[in-house]
Amino acid sequence: MGLILDTSALIAWERSGYRNLPETSFGEERIHLPAIVWAEALIGVRMAPNAHRAATRLARLEAIRRILGIEPFSDVVAEHYADIFFTLSQAGQLIPQNDIQVAATARSLKAGVLIGPNDEAHFGRIPGLRIEIWQPSEGKGGK
Repeated sequence: MGLILDTSALIAWERSGYRNLPETSFGEERIHLPAIVWAEALIGVRMAPNAHRAATRLARLEAIRRILGIEPFSDVVAEHYADIFFTLSQAGQLIPQNDIQVAATARSLKAGVLIGPNDEAHFGRIPGLRIEIWQPSEGKGGK
């Protein structure tokens, strides 16, 4: 088992003043960084209000990337993506495509998704997807 890190958890971490993000695990579960979340995080760097903020964000993100690595969008993830997209489309409940990619990465690894508080409730529309919510005040590795 493990958890796929969603962008909403990274945003919650930044809003908390960069406190207590689990480095490699959440409780007993290993954290994985999907390629799409890395891309979204880099957009946040590019959109920072000033060069200092961009450099700070990038340095912290690079530290996470060095620890976790990046889970690629592979042919196996693509199969899961197509299945999730089809299921949600048939139900008339599509969610943002980047989040489908996060969920597909989770399914390909038989993992859950670690989200930020009060964010991304639409992950609950995906049948069988386990969701864990990271609260900044819970501390490193806590739930």
